[in-house]
Amino acid sequence: MRLGWTKNKNSTTYRALKTIRVNGINQTIVIKSFGSDKFICETYGVSDAKAWAKEQVRLMNEAELEDSPSFSITLSSAADLPLHEQRLFNGGYLFLQVIYHQLGLDKICAAIRTRHDFDYNLNSILSRLLYTRILFPSSKRSSYIDSLRLIEQPDFELHQIYRALSVLASESDYIQSRLFKNSMKLARRRTEVIYYDCTNFYFEIEEAEDDKQYGACKENRPLPIIEMGLFMDRDGIPLAFCMNPGNQNEQLSMIPLERTLMEKFDMSRFIVCTDAGLSSNTNRYFNDYDKPDGMRAFITTQSVKKLKKHLKQWALSPEGWKLSGSDGHTTYHLDELDEQTDLEKMYYKSRWIKEKVEVVLDGKRQKVDLEQHLIVTYSIKYRNYLRSIRDGQIKRAMKAVESGGNAVEKKRQNDPKRFIKANHATADGEVADKTIYYIDEEAIAKEEQFDGFYAVCTNLEDQPEAIIKINKRRWEIEESFRIMKSEFQARPVYLKRRERIIAHFITCFLALILYRYLEKKLDNRYSCEQIISTLQEMDFVRYEGKGYQPVYTRTELTDALHEAFGFCTSKQIVPIKKMKKICADTKRQNK
Repeated sequence: MRLGWTKNKNSTTYRALKTIRVNGINQTIVIKSFGSDKFICETYGVSDAKAWAKEQVRLMNEAELEDSPSFSITLSSAADLPLHEQRLFNGGYLFLQVIYHQLGLDKICAAIRTRHDFDYNLNSILSRLLYTRILFPSSKRSSYIDSLRLIEQPDFELHQIYRALSVLASESDYIQSRLFKNSMKLARRRTEVIYYDCTNFYFEIEEAEDDKQYGACKENRPLPIIEMGLFMDRDGIPLAFCMNPGNQNEQLSMIPLERTLMEKFDMSRFIVCTDAGLSSNTNRYFNDYDKPDGMRAFITTQSVKKLKKHLKQWALSPEGWKLSGSDGHTTYHLDELDEQTDLEKMYYKSRWIKEKVEVVLDGKRQKVDLEQHLIVTYSIKYRNYLRSIRDGQIKRAMKAVESGGNAVEKKRQNDPKRFIKANHATADGEVADKTIYYIDEEAIAKEEQFDGFYAVCTNLEDQPEAIIKINKRRWEIEESFRIMKSEFQARPVYLKRRERIIAHFITCFLALILYRYLEKKLDNRYSCEQIISTLQEMDFVRYEGKGYQPVYTRTELTDALHEAFGFCTSKQIVPIKKMKKICADTKRQNK
């Protein structure tokens, strides 16, 4: 900054001036106006206005070097805004950028660059795809437009994004395995227990093609789907994913991805935890493995309804239950439990079962012996929860009966219409003129006998309470799918080419990892909605030659973000030099 002044015949006005470069042209702007020589002398009690103003400019330059300059911003209601000048920028992505570089994704892009012939900045494209997927999820075209909202502008064109998708798809396995190894340097990955689950994503297309096939869509949409399988570590951070045709049995997807973990991730000892839908005998037997070079085990939920008759009788028997957290010697009778004092308590019983089962491994069908530890739990609170859900379903079933019981033939597992029964004959056995619909009390009673019971199977010899504790964390992988589908808007999918579809999901997968690490940086104190909405709202107005003025609301969450990541933007204005330093620092990996 330098001192400038203008004279007229009555006085001299002093200002702090600065020359900046805008669109390749030098421009002089007023940083602060000190006033006329008469105003300065009368206001500040000095005799030499010019010397005083010169000293102020010197102090402002010192303050700028010390990173605490002050600015005066002059706005005029008569002046038009410059045509096509962008003034609002988002800085919430800077926290994601720290994690992106700590995970070495920039180096992964550099390694990929050596194997392909392209001239665009893959690192810039991938990082912007991830930031916008979290902050402003939309199409690839919209992602390019939204990347212009970030403080650091993109250095690529829209058509280059589409070209990069094919490269990312071809390097999907490399990206996943290399990222896992990089993450081990950032913090120890707890892979002694890994969780697996599947979900599906639907496509807005008329006919099935390639991997986009009609299958069992959980939302019952009559559209082609593709299946995604996901492994997650014990801390809730994704490990690896796979894509499969929508009409493939999801139980077939787990073993190939496990083998990828063993071969490319160098993982040899782990416990796989799944839900009942993925717990085929083949998957259980594959993970019943204990050798000097590695160990695999399984924990899976088990439907009490589908147990063999003698095991079901044992599981539902009110006798022989133990209290979780007790010494395990005292047994309890379920009929003697108190509805109030025992509401929050959990009881369990367990036994080992050995049976010969049929499995299919490497295309060969065979009979094998499988020994499993069956653990059944009971909770009054869980029983009451299931009954409250069913009461609501029964009420909806009764309304359906009153309206004629439309389409009761189609009964899904949790459809209220499973409680509706149709009578197509008269009391004499004749075909009725009109079908009579009524509530099936027998079906309700049959379901009620399983209320409060929950079972898991494992090949581990650990205490039942330890097994149950591990199994309870399956909710995190279900939450991960919810975040991808809701917050990241990963569906519906509009892409058609297979490589671009894979690239779409690799960006969703990587965005989920960035978000999970961000969540843990904040000690899991805030919800997904709170974190993402805060990052979305962290906007700044840029004043050329001066700095960036935050226009977001400072909250406990913004303070927590700044504290966790070691920089702060919650100032009245962030000088341009300071903001450039912050941007540069977010790209420096922790050594």
